[in-house]
Amino acid sequence: MTSVAQQQTSATHQFPQGFLWGAATAAYQIEGAVTAGGRTPSIWDTFSHTPGRIAGGDHGDVADDHYHRFREDVALMAELGLTSYRFSISWPRITPQVTAQELGPVSADGLAFYSGLVDALLAAGIAPSITLYHWDLPQALEDGGGWTSRATAERFGEYAAVVAAALGDRVPQFITLNEPWCSAYLGYASGVHAPGRTEDAAALAAVHHLNLAHGLGVAAIRRAAPAAKVAVTLNLAWVCPETGSDLDAEAARRVDGLQNRVFLDPMLSGRYPDDVQADTAGVTDWAFVRPGDLEVISAPIDALGVNYYSPTVVRHWTREHPKETADGHGDGAATPWIACDDVEFPRQHGPKTAMGWSIDARGMTGLLTRMAREHPGLDLMVTENGAAFPGDEVVDGRVADPDRVDYLRSHLAAVHAAIEAGAPVVGYYVWSLLDNFEWAWGYEKRFGVVHVDYSTLVRTPKDSAWFYAGVARDNAVPVAPVARSEP
Repeated sequence: MTSVAQQQTSATHQFPQGFLWGAATAAYQIEGAVTAGGRTPSIWDTFSHTPGRIAGGDHGDVADDHYHRFREDVALMAELGLTSYRFSISWPRITPQVTAQELGPVSADGLAFYSGLVDALLAAGIAPSITLYHWDLPQALEDGGGWTSRATAERFGEYAAVVAAALGDRVPQFITLNEPWCSAYLGYASGVHAPGRTEDAAALAAVHHLNLAHGLGVAAIRRAAPAAKVAVTLNLAWVCPETGSDLDAEAARRVDGLQNRVFLDPMLSGRYPDDVQADTAGVTDWAFVRPGDLEVISAPIDALGVNYYSPTVVRHWTREHPKETADGHGDGAATPWIACDDVEFPRQHGPKTAMGWSIDARGMTGLLTRMAREHPGLDLMVTENGAAFPGDEVVDGRVADPDRVDYLRSHLAAVHAAIEAGAPVVGYYVWSLLDNFEWAWGYEKRFGVVHVDYSTLVRTPKDSAWFYAGVARDNAVPVAPVARSEP
């Protein structure tokens, strides 16, 4: 590939100097090599090999084979001009013999793989940003209770210390957790994600133990890598009541509490929201919160990662029609929305992605400005944003994906609008660098800006990759459409 040539336009949104332009991935979605170096199964290995759980019967055994091809992928990132790469560590690669009682021996092979990746990134001028937990819990910990157990949070703190001690001399930023909402509610309430349980009380216990794991992880990173910045990534919802009615406003309050404030408030303010505890009192008494936990959970962090894809529109369910559950989280045996029996998520008109998610970039601006207003002094990052669309095919060496280009342009403009409004946004990571194993959707949905042929594993940058390369090069987003970039 040669340099990117792109039509110039005078209409651009210029970003602050030093703004990070990155891409994000997750270990189980791209690495493959699920037994290499003694790696043991994660809950996603187990879940994906359970018949009926994953579309097409797919699994992550090979995925993009990033484990063996990471140097090729780093070279591709450098070609695109990325300045940062957010990737996750596979916990069962690092402590393959972990149990609920002890962390077990550390795998030299597992650490060596990530050390080599970090060195390759630094040599290419790309800042590594490590996510310690992106959903692939060691299966042995789930066997001991998983995130419903306090022991899992304790083992996470020990695991965080191991990784930070090994890589913290070269890694400028660690992210403790990715989207704990999904881990707790999709994994333990609706059952559409690993481990596939449908127990409301267990999901709320998982919420707390994930929060506790975050706090223990922050403390471990501070001790082992004091120069590194520490963050957490939340999939915050831009919750919009469908109408101005009091009942719809009440529905929005409850959903905002369960998705946003049950993580934000303990992590950033040292308390659980009173209304969320009251709303869920019929499910649990929250006795799993012990004295001192909130002080641990609220340890100061340097940045908050925000993942945003689609708005969350809610209304009060009148029971006059079948309940709509178009909340973007799949159809499970149960709902992820605990104690929200009279809340529904109506289907929206207008453009949607291949996931059926409505497209509305205003939510990006809304969430970032809200975080800046409610939690001043905290740097913000967009740690995931992107879309899957149908029709990603290689034709004569090119993948034309104009819908994705338009999606990225509008959402990047929305990030710029938040910055102009005073939000301290320091970076943006497109989801995702590569087409990959999209969890319960298998390989059916493609989010990558780089196409992966799953039969050959050949990588082909899409038009969106070249568009994004131009953004990174110019540190600016074009307002008007631009001609296709040529490799």
